[in-house]
Amino acid sequence: MKNINAVILAAGEGTRMNSKCPKILHRLGSKPMLGHVIDNVQAAGIKNIFIITGYKSEMVEKYVGDNAKCVQQKKLLGTADAVWQIRNEAALKEKNARLLIIYGDTPLIRALTIKDLIKKHYSESVAGTLLTVNTKDPTGYGRIVRADGGNVVKIVEEQEASVYERAIEEINVGVYVFEANRLFKAIEKIKPDNKKKEYYLTDVVQVLHKENRLINVVETQNHNEILGVNSRFSLAQAYEIFRMRILDEIIASGVTVLDPKSTYIDEKVTIGRDTVIYPCTMIERDVVIGENCSIGPFAHIRSKSKVCDGVAIGNFVELNRSEVGENSRLKHQSYIGDTKIGKAVNVGAGTIVANYDGKNKNKTIVKDGAFIGSGTILVAPVKMGKNAVTGAGAVVTKNKNIADNTVVVGIPAKVLKKKK
Repeated sequence: MKNINAVILAAGEGTRMNSKCPKILHRLGSKPMLGHVIDNVQAAGIKNIFIITGYKSEMVEKYVGDNAKCVQQKKLLGTADAVWQIRNEAALKEKNARLLIIYGDTPLIRALTIKDLIKKHYSESVAGTLLTVNTKDPTGYGRIVRADGGNVVKIVEEQEASVYERAIEEINVGVYVFEANRLFKAIEKIKPDNKKKEYYLTDVVQVLHKENRLINVVETQNHNEILGVNSRFSLAQAYEIFRMRILDEIIASGVTVLDPKSTYIDEKVTIGRDTVIYPCTMIERDVVIGENCSIGPFAHIRSKSKVCDGVAIGNFVELNRSEVGENSRLKHQSYIGDTKIGKAVNVGAGTIVANYDGKNKNKTIVKDGAFIGSGTILVAPVKMGKNAVTGAGAVVTKNKNIADNTVVVGIPAKVLKKKK
C-alpha cells in the first residue's frame, strides 16, 4: 500500500471536559488519547502523519514532537475545513495518494481495524471507504443513508437528520480513506448550510455520490472501538474498555487474575505463566514479571521494574524502577525504589529504601541471600553484601555498605557480628 498518509483531527477544545488541557491530551492509561491514535495509525503501517491542531496548539505540538507534522486550524470552521488545511502538502499531491482521516478522541480503534479499512479501499476502485457500525442506539452519531441498491448516498449528522433518518441504525464511526485528489476537489464544493454553519467533512460523501463515485463501507463488529471521548465520564468508559482488553490478553497468556474488576494493568506489561495477580493491584507500563510469581493484594509495581521468577510481592508493597531476583520475598508494607535485589532475599515488613536525597535518585544494591529485618531503612546509595542481615528497625545510612555475611543493628546501623 503506497502513498497512504494520515491526518488526525485534534483541533477541538472539548468544552465538556471542563479542563484547561486540550481534550486529546487527557490520559488514557499511561499516555494521552492522541498518543494511542498515533500509535495505532503507525502500527497500521502509515508513517506520514499530519495532526490538525487548534485549541492550545502549542501543547499538542510539544507532545507530538517528531512523531507527526502539526498543522494549525486557526479558525474552527468544521471538520472539512480542518482537512482542507493540508491540501498543499506535497505528499498529498503525488499520483494515487490516499488519505486516512481519523479523530484524535477515538483512542480505542485498533490498528487491525485501520489496516482492514485501508486494505478494503485498495482492493476496489472507489473514491472513498468508510468505517461504520450497526447499533440499536445510534444517538449522537451521523447516519449512513443508502440508496435502494445499497450504495451509500450520504452521511447525515443527527441534528440535521429527518425522523426517518434518525431511525437508521448504521452509523458513521468517523474513520475514512479517500483518494486525496478527489477529496480536496469535493471539499471545495461543500457549503456551510447547516445549523452550526460549519463545513462538515461528512458532506464529501454526498458530493462524491452526485459525481457517480463509489463509496465503500467496512463494518466493524466491535462496538467498543467506536467510542468517542467527549467528557470525563466517557473517558472513564474508554479506560474501562482499554483496561479489560489488556486483562483479557494477560489472562489468555496463562496468568491468573483473581479479581479483574479491581486489577489495573497498563499496556506494555509482560507477565509470565502461572503468576497470580491478587485483587487491588496496580501494574504500570514497561514492567516485566516472571513466571510463578505472587503479586498483591494492594501491590503497586511502577514503570521500569522487573520481577524475576518465583518472587512474592505482598500487600501494600510499592516497587519503583527496581529489580527483584528469583525467589525473593517482599511480603508486607514496603517501598523499594531504584534498587536491585538479588536472589533469595527476604525483605521484612515495613522496609523503606530512601532513594531520594532532595536532588538525586540514588541506587541501592542488595545481594543474594540477604535478610532485611522488619522496619529497616536503607538510605541510598548503599550496598548490602551476600547473606548480610539487618536487625529490626536498623537505619543503614548512605555509603555505609554492609559486607558479605555481616549482621548490623541500630540507629545508625553498626556491625554486631560476622556470620560464619
